[in-house]
Amino acid sequence: LVLLFGIKIPNIEKSEEKESISVFRAAGEGISYLKKTPLIFTLIAYMAGINFIASMFEAVIPAYVLPKTGGNEQILGVVTSMAGIGTLLGSLFVTASGKPKNRLAVIYLSMLFSMSIEYFIFAFGKEPWLWYLGQFVGWFPVPFMGANLDVILRTTIPMEMQGRVYSCRNTLQYFMIPIGYFLGGFFVDNVFEPMMALQAENSLMSTLFGFGKGSGAAIVALICGILGTLWCGLFGKLLHRYEFKDE
Repeated sequence: LVLLFGIKIPNIEKSEEKESISVFRAAGEGISYLKKTPLIFTLIAYMAGINFIASMFEAVIPAYVLPKTGGNEQILGVVTSMAGIGTLLGSLFVTASGKPKNRLAVIYLSMLFSMSIEYFIFAFGKEPWLWYLGQFVGWFPVPFMGANLDVILRTTIPMEMQGRVYSCRNTLQYFMIPIGYFLGGFFVDNVFEPMMALQAENSLMSTLFGFGKGSGAAIVALICGILGTLWCGLFGKLLHRYEFKDE
């Protein structure tokens, strides 16, 4: 209904029809544009890292929640639902809010806020209500990042180049997601769960991350939190080199 009645698509003057080019040439032109536009390339690299770390954490959630709750699928369902609720409310808030003074700052600060809170809550939180809160807090800022990133990309990249550049962006940015899922599951199952199985119930590691199954997943959540915080901080410094002004 929103797309049908709430969106007005303006008429765009079409340039003269160009000759068709091969997909390899189009991809090459997209890569060449990224080389000439360091701001866009930096943002794509930043989001590739965010997707990698976030997908690692997503792989951790079931391995963390189910053992900690005795296989309670209802709690896992609420945990995952809170991500959708947080995203929806964050989207409504972004829609109602005005244009930020610094879109680049919003992009990295929103994800810094998200990852530095949600992942640490899962690493050390012992109660389901903390997990619900963590998921909500973690996903509420995501629309802030997405909306401002989209504005920068669409107003910076020439319209005739957007398809080619977006193809390169999607390849680089989303290629990291399956790698993150794989490594998240691998580290939980083959590294940290076996390591925590050797810990005594009164050990420091068990005190921090819990005892038994799920404690190894908590360590991976902590690692994701540390990586996410460092990644956002690093790219925050890099993005300070650039300036973006809305027309």
